[in-house]
Amino acid sequence: MFSIILAGGSGTRLWPLSRKKFPKQFLSLTDDETLLQKTAKRNLYYSDKEDIVIVTNRDHSFFVKQQVQPILGDDPHIIDEPIGKNTAPAIALGIKYIQEKLHGKLNDAVFISPSDHIISPASEFADYVKLAEQFAKDGYIVTFGVVPTKPETGYGYIEKSNKKLFDEAGKTVFEVKQFHEKPDLNTAKKYLESGKFFWNSGIFMFSIETFIEEIEKYEPEIYELFSNSFETMKKEFHKMPEISIDYAIMEKSKKVVVIPINITWSDIGSWDSVYEVLPKDENNNVIKGNVVSKNSKNSLILGSKRLLCTVGVDDLIIADTDDAILIAKKGYSQQVKDIVELLKKEEREEAEVHRTVYRPWGSFTVLNEGKNYKVKKIVVNPGQKLSLQLHYHRAEHWIGVKGTAKVQIGEDILYLSENEKVYIPKATKHRIENPGKIPFEFIEVQVGEYVGEDDIVRFEDMYGRVK
Repeated sequence: MFSIILAGGSGTRLWPLSRKKFPKQFLSLTDDETLLQKTAKRNLYYSDKEDIVIVTNRDHSFFVKQQVQPILGDDPHIIDEPIGKNTAPAIALGIKYIQEKLHGKLNDAVFISPSDHIISPASEFADYVKLAEQFAKDGYIVTFGVVPTKPETGYGYIEKSNKKLFDEAGKTVFEVKQFHEKPDLNTAKKYLESGKFFWNSGIFMFSIETFIEEIEKYEPEIYELFSNSFETMKKEFHKMPEISIDYAIMEKSKKVVVIPINITWSDIGSWDSVYEVLPKDENNNVIKGNVVSKNSKNSLILGSKRLLCTVGVDDLIIADTDDAILIAKKGYSQQVKDIVELLKKEEREEAEVHRTVYRPWGSFTVLNEGKNYKVKKIVVNPGQKLSLQLHYHRAEHWIGVKGTAKVQIGEDILYLSENEKVYIPKATKHRIENPGKIPFEFIEVQVGEYVGEDDIVRFEDMYGRVK
């Protein structure tokens, strides 16, 4: 069985931890593993590592690779979308890759899952997936409906029909009567009472042949591009319609069935859902990080580097990062996305990036900045190097902190170690490379009339960023 993991999202509901440049699939919420890593491990229950494909965007492909290499091997199948076009085009690109590069056959089943869900226990979910494979190979599109535990207004719903296609060992398969959008509270209560509705997990399975047939029938624009080679399809990807797989196929097809799953599942779509899935202390609090709390109850309190103290709070969500802190009343966390929109309108960089920004070669953290200066801590991973570049509006001072790096300034080559420094004048080509076995860390002090990240001209780059 092939698997496609969709990892191109840019979460806003878990701000300030999740941001456009660092969405929630890269967060470690329950333990040291990220949601993406948990998804990759879970998919190994039903797919071999060489049969797992991850679709992401160009900005995140290097980070996806770093996270899944320990799980899927040194050369995982990662497709970087040229432009985000929602889930239907992303899945079509993944299917074409499976056909062309992995030699997938028409009757092969393909399991589709987001990269940022919590599902437990994974072994029990694998049994549902194996049942779904039987129906997918018989020409059905299988979706997984989560048995609701409360009247949830944050999920779409799947309504089952009365026609049952399978009922054995506590597992059932129903034809789907209708998909429903996110309801209001009264409607959600009616859905729960009826017993005929399930939360739409956004997880499904079909054969390659069924996907091709349905995309030809319902989305001819996608099918026309899909009919080309993988490379041509990727080159012409900007011509794809922007549409989800739900609207493209699921809500139109007559072949959709639903398998109700009665296990722990969450799409981690809000801070309230994070609170629900994490273990609580004796005061019903979820507390992580550098936190001291007294007489606080029923709250989610996530600290960061600085000390976070709470006294006598109740029913609050508090999430702290280096540059922003969120304080919200439980039950209102769906409105966090509105805060992010306000930040975007004000062109606040906190809407998109953290103080620490990840790059293909490593990362940098902004330590301080003001008019005409910026101070960064920069980490270059072993075997990596920055582009050969220059800046027109700033000079830079580099001070080695840990490790040894090879530095090019103009035509000169030198080596920089801890407690040593170099100076890069304005408009001078330069590059730094880590030939060693440990990360190289240094402090960069930028001084000039403009210290924005867009003051950079690249001449050579091993990551394909030269325009």
